Amino acid sequence: MNRPREAGAASQAATPVVGRGLPHESAHLHVGGAAPYTDDLPELAGTLHAALGLSPLAHGVIESMDLDAVRAMPGVVDVFSARDLPGANDCGALLHDEPILAGEPGDTLRYLGQPLFAVVARTRDAARRAAALARQVVGARALPPVLDAVAAHAARQYVVPPMHLWRGDAAAAIAAAPQRLKLDFAVGGQEQFYLEGQISYAVPTEDGGLRLYCSTQHPSEMQHHLAQVLRRPAHAVQVECRRMGGGFGGKESQSALFACVAAVAAVRACAPVKLRVDRDDDFMITGRRHPFHFELEAGFDDAGRLLGTEATMVSNAGHSADLSGPVMTRALCHFDNAYWLPHVAVHGYSARTNLQSNTAFRGFGGPQGAIAVEVLIDSLARRLGRDALDVRRANLYGRASNKVTPYGQVVDDNCLHPLLDELEASSDYRARRAAVKEFNAGSPVLKKGLALTPLKFGIAFNVTHLNQAGALVHVYTDGSVLVNHGGTEMGQGLNTKVAQVVAHEFGLPPAAVRCSATDTAKIANTSATAASTGSDLNGRAAQHAAQQVRQRLAAFCAAQWGGDATDVGFAGGCVHFAGQARPFAEVVQQAYLARVPLWSDGFHATPGLHWDKQTLQGRPFNYFAYGAAVSEVLLDTLTGEWKLQRADLLHDVGRSLNPAIDIGQIEGAFIQGMGWLTMEELVWHPADGSPRAGLLLTHAPSTYKIPTANDCPADLRVRLFEPARKPDSVHHSKAVGEPPLLLAFSVFFALRDAVSAVGGHRVDPPLPAPATPEALLRAVDAVRAMVAGGAT
Repeated sequence: MNRPREAGAASQAATPVVGRGLPHESAHLHVGGAAPYTDDLPELAGTLHAALGLSPLAHGVIESMDLDAVRAMPGVVDVFSARDLPGANDCGALLHDEPILAGEPGDTLRYLGQPLFAVVARTRDAARRAAALARQVVGARALPPVLDAVAAHAARQYVVPPMHLWRGDAAAAIAAAPQRLKLDFAVGGQEQFYLEGQISYAVPTEDGGLRLYCSTQHPSEMQHHLAQVLRRPAHAVQVECRRMGGGFGGKESQSALFACVAAVAAVRACAPVKLRVDRDDDFMITGRRHPFHFELEAGFDDAGRLLGTEATMVSNAGHSADLSGPVMTRALCHFDNAYWLPHVAVHGYSARTNLQSNTAFRGFGGPQGAIAVEVLIDSLARRLGRDALDVRRANLYGRASNKVTPYGQVVDDNCLHPLLDELEASSDYRARRAAVKEFNAGSPVLKKGLALTPLKFGIAFNVTHLNQAGALVHVYTDGSVLVNHGGTEMGQGLNTKVAQVVAHEFGLPPAAVRCSATDTAKIANTSATAASTGSDLNGRAAQHAAQQVRQRLAAFCAAQWGGDATDVGFAGGCVHFAGQARPFAEVVQQAYLARVPLWSDGFHATPGLHWDKQTLQGRPFNYFAYGAAVSEVLLDTLTGEWKLQRADLLHDVGRSLNPAIDIGQIEGAFIQGMGWLTMEELVWHPADGSPRAGLLLTHAPSTYKIPTANDCPADLRVRLFEPARKPDSVHHSKAVGEPPLLLAFSVFFALRDAVSAVGGHRVDPPLPAPATPEALLRAVDAVRAMVAGGAT
């Protein structure tokens, strides 16, 4: 794929590095078992291991805690609790409301699984066995837990103040509309289920310093928390992350607790300490995607156009704020999804409950907000007896008018109309809709469902100052290039894309450029690798650094061999100037002898962003990513079992940096979203007065089911859509990490369509998400009962 030629680089486009579907830079290491993760690093002599003693109650007050029995366990070297922390007992991401350890008499127990004390032992097994005594050594008075977000909302228990976003007069528009609809809907949470669990390895260094190897999406935040808990300056703490075995948001803020405990343990023991929690404890300690409950109301005309819309969103935040505020903000800002809402009021409440503190997860509230309006549209289409696709089209943002979001940002890059045209045609949607209708008419037990859903997803951090990144580019005298940037690699291919961007600038093959581990000692004050901004921010920063070195080399060539620096080009591993071409390595060597700096730092801050968090107005996003999907399902109405038979995905990635990686991200996000909406069900023991109240029952792969290869449809068609208008981003590419997760909406609404077919599409199926086989059976039974009762 060719790129527009840049000024002063006449032959640069001849090297198709950017835009090529190159393999992931560590793919050969992954498949060969040679890619070291944090737990794979060689352990230094004298390494100790830590484990956490956890709260046995969801809510209560600690009355006693005698840790002598824990200290007496074989192999135990140290045991410490909150009173032993040298600095602040806090690991809250935004508010100071989340203790690292809560284990002193008088402290409140907030959830079952909350860390109370830490054990340090010579082996991991010894540490875990000693920590397991928590139930025996902690005495607590139980209090009634609040587990349900709606109940917490009724009691006005919130982790952050309520939020309200509105435009026009929704109540009046609904009251005056020809038709009205009111309904409730709930969508569950989702465990990140990263393959590599939470882990930190802390190593004391000279003069009171500390080096932390950590599986984290936010090394700078880990550095900040460690400096606070250790009462040391940030320059004494170095955090490194070469790669993660998955993150999905679960390692953005919630790696802090484990990092802090490992660091304190290492400082107390004057020895390296590793803290790696097993899968069960990871489930019990950390939070996940926020469950949401919605109260929805809409007024609409006979064509299905939304005239007034009101939504109340209640999220289950868990026991502390964590990132629940920004998650709710993004949910509110994505309630419009792809649609113009002339009069709208959206209210967001982040309920405080006695559960794990819920946190970031791929989409960061956007999927929860967007699915709510899709439920409204699907339901009103059924009320009108119209194809949901036609109602969706009737409500799309316009290109000349009706193109301002409820929060005031102009949708000036809208490609929804041509994208939907292309997908509707390529997927044979209309013909398949007729075929599904014919099949269902002759099949009383098996029912097919079909749905086409669009998406619009904003790209940038809602918090403006986070939209910045730095990078270093070092060119060595042999012509090889080393890049370091502030983003973290978690399998998404960030390092591959950044290396491609730098290789393009120098006209080098991809193998000539390498990215090193993310390290707070190299790039300071980094933002989290989140909000799908990894390539946008770090790619631009690395490009900026490379361009500075390239300009120096061009000026050197012009001075050394004649010609104009603006006519110097870099392509094919050579530098082209004055009618000649010299190998890049040769030019670099000569430049070094001439004392030309062969390294540079780079920086990027996304321009044009502004946001008022009080009024929820501004331009929070750099651009929007768009997509749409068609899914066809087959449902067994006797068992609730179903199969995704075919999925057609068309997604906008701008001008792709790496089509192979982008397609992989789209496929993975789609399947992960399908898991959230159809099978990944979180179940807690109810608040029934027993000590087990608030116990997460689905805390292992045996009870918590994620999609497998068998759940991927045999017919999966994925294509990239390149819009006519491209963003001002690195090589006009678009983010691809989070937006494709919303493509899975099509699976949920196809299932809703199949259940609706049981009643001849005369009643709205009461189907929540996740649409597990049990939930599907309940919905089928409810539809049959409503039809038998004469509902229409």
